[in-house]
Amino acid sequence: MRKRTIGLSVLGALLLAGGGWYASLDQETRGLLAAMPTDRDVLSWKQDQRDAAFRAMDRLPVLAKANQIAPSPQPLALPEGRPLAIPGIEAYMAGQRTAGLVIIQDGKVRFERYGLGFDSQGRWTSFSVAKSFTSTLVGAAIQDGYIKSLDDKVSQYIPGLRGSAYDDVSIRQLLTMSSGVAWNEDYEDPNADVAKFNNAKPEDGLDATVSYMRHLPRAHPPGEVWHYNTGETNLIGVLVSSATNKPLSQYLQEKVWQPAGMEAPATWLLGATGHEIAGCCLQAATRDFARFGLFVLANGKAGDKQIVPADWFAMATRKQKDIGRPGKGYGFQWWTYDDGSVAAQGIFGQGIFIDPKRELVIASNSDWTRASMGPEPEAREAFYKQVQALIDAGG
Repeated sequence: MRKRTIGLSVLGALLLAGGGWYASLDQETRGLLAAMPTDRDVLSWKQDQRDAAFRAMDRLPVLAKANQIAPSPQPLALPEGRPLAIPGIEAYMAGQRTAGLVIIQDGKVRFERYGLGFDSQGRWTSFSVAKSFTSTLVGAAIQDGYIKSLDDKVSQYIPGLRGSAYDDVSIRQLLTMSSGVAWNEDYEDPNADVAKFNNAKPEDGLDATVSYMRHLPRAHPPGEVWHYNTGETNLIGVLVSSATNKPLSQYLQEKVWQPAGMEAPATWLLGATGHEIAGCCLQAATRDFARFGLFVLANGKAGDKQIVPADWFAMATRKQKDIGRPGKGYGFQWWTYDDGSVAAQGIFGQGIFIDPKRELVIASNSDWTRASMGPEPEAREAFYKQVQALIDAGG
């Protein structure tokens, strides 16, 4: 696969910045830095580079800048529950190349384990798991009165899209990835839109995502065809920031991160023009990804405050669009299952699985061998079913 280099290696740039800084690092951190990739294209990174970078994407300025998200002053307690014995768990985690796995049921931690040298204190990148956080902020913006209706046109909040194929697209259609605008999300094609749009040079005065997306042609009438499109989640992020007049990370901190009792700081990577990359790249502790699942199970209520409309998650986590796969569908940036379960999913094995019937949350961070095309996705689906069966059997 073609690489797009940025000229200096991460390690080289840091050494140029000051040898004393490098000399102060411990051996483990030096080893991670030595394995860091030398370009911004995650889809071209080798496995050892991903192992190093996925836990540190917010710490190296030559790779990316990030906004900080402060934890709650009163973290939500996660008491220990009865340990869940899972047959074959070692082989499963090895096959998934799992960095972190946290299983919570009835509000208690029933399983927690880490791998790849990662631990409970570290931050792992989310990739498209961030999409479900971004859609939740739309719900918060509606609750706060910043967004009037899901049927409002996107261009009402993002003037740079006026006159483009997005002129007649509603917020609801963005959330359900049914805009009808043409898009290529092939992670293994270096010429796909998903590979090009984050590196496109923005037009003067426009957000980078808006600048790229406004030139895409229409493929279908709005609302008729579901088509996965990370660029559109980035547009949702621009929309929320525009409506609230706040950076996405600040709004997440105010509406979700602190009210829901997240224990550790998080970060959100920024795009070329300073907006958070809303379709990707939220760095957080695995336990806090699990706490987000508990926030969803609580119907978006934190303490005595309703953060999103009372019916928000009933809509967001319900099958809104058929995706051509039996038993599954797509909600508001959530993958849905016909049994009522729902999942946030990111390439290379990031995920939050939520099963309301069993009060179950499974948060996992991994580094799969391929973005999404290997054997790992099917194995993870089987694992979810295995855990559900164990709980049903009284395990």
